[in-house]
Amino acid sequence: MALKALGFLAQDGERLGRFLALTGTAPAALRQLAGEARFLAGVLDYLRADQSLLLAFAEAENLDPALIDRAAQALGGGES
Repeated sequence: MALKALGFLAQDGERLGRFLALTGTAPAALRQLAGEARFLAGVLDYLRADQSLLLAFAEAENLDPALIDRAAQALGGGES
């Protein structure tokens, strides 16, 4: 789910740019970081921090937003 969330962010240059800027992630590092649970938890936490973005992702993937919370917590993300 977190990889799908990262893909969702990457589909829109503005969304991805904001994510990279706020997290301090270099675009060149995305591929390597995408294999790390801690980074993936951070991607889901980023979505969870923005209700409209979270709901847009959930709708795009036909997911219950509560599943995103559980996935983030399973990866070691923060509490909602």
